[in-house]
Amino acid sequence: MTEPAITIVALYKFVDQPDFADLKAPLAEFCCTHGIRGTLLLAPEGINGTVAGSAEAIGALVAWLEDGNIFGGRFRGAEIKYSHAGSQPFHRMKVRLKTEIVTLKAPEANPGKQVGTYVAPEDWNELIAREDVIVIDTRNDYEVALGTFENAKDPQTTSFTEFKDYVTSELDPARHKTVAMFCTGGIRCEKASSYMLAQGFEEVFHLKGGILNYLEKMPQEQSRWQGECFVFDERVSVGHGLRIGDAQLCRACRQPLTPADRERAEFIEGVQCHHCAGEENAAKRAAAAERQRQMELAAERGEAHLGEDAKAIAEKRRLASKAKREADRAKNTAS
Repeated sequence: MTEPAITIVALYKFVDQPDFADLKAPLAEFCCTHGIRGTLLLAPEGINGTVAGSAEAIGALVAWLEDGNIFGGRFRGAEIKYSHAGSQPFHRMKVRLKTEIVTLKAPEANPGKQVGTYVAPEDWNELIAREDVIVIDTRNDYEVALGTFENAKDPQTTSFTEFKDYVTSELDPARHKTVAMFCTGGIRCEKASSYMLAQGFEEVFHLKGGILNYLEKMPQEQSRWQGECFVFDERVSVGHGLRIGDAQLCRACRQPLTPADRERAEFIEGVQCHHCAGEENAAKRAAAAERQRQMELAAERGEAHLGEDAKAIAEKRRLASKAKREADRAKNTAS
């Protein structure tokens, strides 16, 4: 069997680095020199990102980051997850400076000082089967819609910053003594668990390496995962063994769509889906239709058509999801 041409690495590490801005240029230069594409975020609290390239290039990047002579060895021991694809899932390379590598806007959430208890994928099933444990999916609503663990609570957030509101309104340290949480690769849970401990919750567990680590290591016949896991690149979703899933993106509103979603009457390839078929989204549909036309023309000419970067995609999807929820809420109130 031929090995996929592209290696994808998702990585993060929380580490205090007041000089984070000085790292941008050397990181960008290294990645561009090695033909690596994707996005890396740098902030005072650490590094986070997903990039892709040849196996040799990604191996060189990881070795370089972990080298004790580079950046003082601060990224040694980072959480790293590999996967593969047949083609490059990113269009360009970006290194961005941020205030946080995962935005929660809660200064008391500091994984460098306190964090929940890590749970290995092999021990996760036993933990979430306990009746005294409340299991929480810390991801956003469109991610949960594609797949989640059995009996997990969906906070129904459109951005991670809303997780604080969910904790305030739905959780109580006096009643919810033991909490188990999970996210895509583990980073959101680092922040979320630190935040919950700061709010007085006693036992907070989180899945080490996130869903991706679980799907890679847990045999499918023993799995308690249902559906697919959304990822922030052109693969859209992955399943057990990190195999590329069946989900596709709506090119108008950027919502992930299952095969069943694409069978609905509202779906028009490259133009709209049931999430954005209303009159209020006419402008988006027109833009998507033009984009689809340009893609078809580019394909006829044998040229590549560059898409939007991951940040723009995520922001469009968040706004679309929030607008849909507000519309549904208004409709329910009116009825």
